[in-house]
Amino acid sequence: MTDGKSTMSASDAMAGFVAGQWTRVTGVGVDPHEYRRVTDGLASVAEWGPAFLCTGREHLERAEDAGSPLSAGTHLLAAARWFHSATLAPYAEAARAAAAADDALGRALALLEPGARRVSGEGFTGWLRVPPAGPAGRGGGAVGTVIVVPGLDSAKEEFLDLASALLARGLAVFAMDGPGQGVLAASSVLVPEYEEVVGRVVDALGVPRVGLVGLSLGGYFAARAAALEPRVAAAATVSGPFRLDWDELPPPLQDMVVRRTGGVDAAREFARHVDLAGLAPRITAPLLVVDGGQDVIPGVTNGEPLARSAPRGTYLSVPHGDHLLGNARPDWLPRLADHLAHALTGA
Repeated sequence: MTDGKSTMSASDAMAGFVAGQWTRVTGVGVDPHEYRRVTDGLASVAEWGPAFLCTGREHLERAEDAGSPLSAGTHLLAAARWFHSATLAPYAEAARAAAAADDALGRALALLEPGARRVSGEGFTGWLRVPPAGPAGRGGGAVGTVIVVPGLDSAKEEFLDLASALLARGLAVFAMDGPGQGVLAASSVLVPEYEEVVGRVVDALGVPRVGLVGLSLGGYFAARAAALEPRVAAAATVSGPFRLDWDELPPPLQDMVVRRTGGVDAAREFARHVDLAGLAPRITAPLLVVDGGQDVIPGVTNGEPLARSAPRGTYLSVPHGDHLLGNARPDWLPRLADHLAHALTGA
């Protein structure tokens, strides 16, 4: 009887986790039918990572057998998405999955976008992608550059649809992993002083100014950098926190911060820094703050105070949107991409 109850509890937890990750993982670009097929056979959250890693490897095999570079690149992008998604549940092999996602994305871009360039430096790595030739891209020359900043457990492989929307508007895109993020999570920890990382990125890209978009905790990083790095000419946040209250955060979220910062004391100190009250009035660049009305996490103050306090802040709340608004992309993604394009080009 005890075993039966334990099994039922694990099964219920798995069902809740699968449902909770649905819009996020399918929003990343994972095929929804494949997601259901893979997750339907899982009995516990512990099986999530191995199953997703296995599915990513299946896409690598398909890439090897593909009949064209386009097909191979498409399978490699799928592999990158599955490998990254493997890291969303506690998993001992998360570092290996993140490295596999990084490798698969690089191989995909080599086939699909030969103009993409790896750029790395102290505390960051990522891919600089340039817009295609055509009217929007003005013959292939970028009209501005946007840095995409991930959050607590996201990575550069997660926001490929955002990158595509920006590229289609003639903007170059640098999707990055910073300290404690993505492929760098195994060798570094999160730091609150993200404006220093962004400054090094801008130096490495060799551009006079940039736009920033930060997602989830990346929204705090992007807002902080917009306040303190003068070369940020436009910014946007999606589901970013205005403030964190450590004592009220749910235990799973606390555990994640502990893992990404290196210990309980470091996590508490990091959370203490996540407070934009003093920085928001210093953000002089045009700022769009996007929140989902269904994104309610104890201990997290959402972005409305940020938009209200920033001199050029605009607030967009999507009532039915969840965290990262994977269930509401048409309601915010085109507007966010247009916001950055207009702010950087003056159009």
